[in-house]
Amino acid sequence: MHEMAKFGAGATDSFVTPVTLLALVVTVILIMLLHRKGIIIAIFFFLLLIPLGQQFYIGGVHLFVHRIIILVGLIRVMSSKGHNQRQHFAGGWNAVDTSFFLYVLIQAIAFSLQYVNIDAIINQIGFIWDTLGGYFLMRSLIVDRDDIERALKCVSYIFALLAVGMLVEQIYMINLFGYVGGQLVPDMRDGSVRSLGSFRHTLTAGAAGATAIPLFMFLWYRINQRTIAALGMISATIMTITAHSSGPLLAYAAGIIALLVWPLRKHMRIIRWSAAFFLLMLHLVMNAPVWFLIARIDLTGSSSSYQRANLMDQFIKHFYEWWLIGTPDQGNWGWDLWDVQNQYVSVGVEGGLGALICFIAIIICGYSMIGNASKGIIDELQERCLWVIGAALFSYMIVFIGVNLFDQSRLLWFMLLAIISTASAPVSPTTVGDIENGPKMDIHRNW
Repeated sequence: MHEMAKFGAGATDSFVTPVTLLALVVTVILIMLLHRKGIIIAIFFFLLLIPLGQQFYIGGVHLFVHRIIILVGLIRVMSSKGHNQRQHFAGGWNAVDTSFFLYVLIQAIAFSLQYVNIDAIINQIGFIWDTLGGYFLMRSLIVDRDDIERALKCVSYIFALLAVGMLVEQIYMINLFGYVGGQLVPDMRDGSVRSLGSFRHTLTAGAAGATAIPLFMFLWYRINQRTIAALGMISATIMTITAHSSGPLLAYAAGIIALLVWPLRKHMRIIRWSAAFFLLMLHLVMNAPVWFLIARIDLTGSSSSYQRANLMDQFIKHFYEWWLIGTPDQGNWGWDLWDVQNQYVSVGVEGGLGALICFIAIIICGYSMIGNASKGIIDELQERCLWVIGAALFSYMIVFIGVNLFDQSRLLWFMLLAIISTASAPVSPTTVGDIENGPKMDIHRNW
């Protein structure tokens, strides 16, 4: 039973609602017919609004509908005339791409070695399909500033729909997205409704909203986009609050604080080292390790804060168990520790130290690219745009402490990484060709 849950085994029958089937057909047609700027809109609306888990069960294989969209999108991009990596990746292959690729590859190999059976291998093929496929699809579709704005505007409208649905859950205890394949009745904890929207869990629903706040400021800096930016920020706030989870609320606050630190941007080295020194001093004087500060954070009155702190503590204490290829036995470390709602711990127990190092490298390289792009910038607007992207990355760093992205919320994480690569790509005459004879665009046009 444990392995079935670990491998994501599900129903042995096809399950696709009529609405989802219609949306799937329409989205596939749009992907094949539209140019790049329209493809990303079709993909976002389907992948973010259609609940995961719906599948075609063929010959013992679970073919999930969202994977069909990812595959069709990749085929469309790769089959376009004149396709090559440099044309379709803003700035070409970079350190974030390398770190992401190695993280996925190492985790897939390590996880398969933990079980050494065909089910584990099939599971990891799905993991690679979801992660590498989704990531490189975003890299191929977000290649200049216009693409960044288009993606964020699309997310703003989608969040508005999700926010309405999550408010309905609070009032009527019915999840409208349950009628298209999601969970019909929202979760409850200590008498409070925890809205889901189209997501698989309240944590990922809240995380999606919380981490998007800084990115909507990217739109705010364009005067003619402020209405859409405000819509996105209001909707993301509603999503974060109605999810009723401390992790997303903390990430929301972290993103706001990062935005407010803008006037001190020239002193960030001092701030970082001061924060590190302060945490070290706390670690030395506290009775418990410094990460047990997490146990004291309860923003909803019903948080699993101690479980998160204990999970991190046991993860460190059992280093010898997971460092090589991860471990399937973290549930034996303590009560309720089978629930690995910490992205860093999840990567470690599934992929070992190598995968964890590469995952952390994604974040480090992301900041490095943003920092290098900011050097020598005279235009304050461009610098502000890079700053809000960095603030969004900081928000993800915080939310990863209490949330493990395992549903369509990952698409937004991939989107952010693609935005980082595009926004920090060096200014050069490199151009990006649109799909099927579309116009060529300078990567940094309108910066």
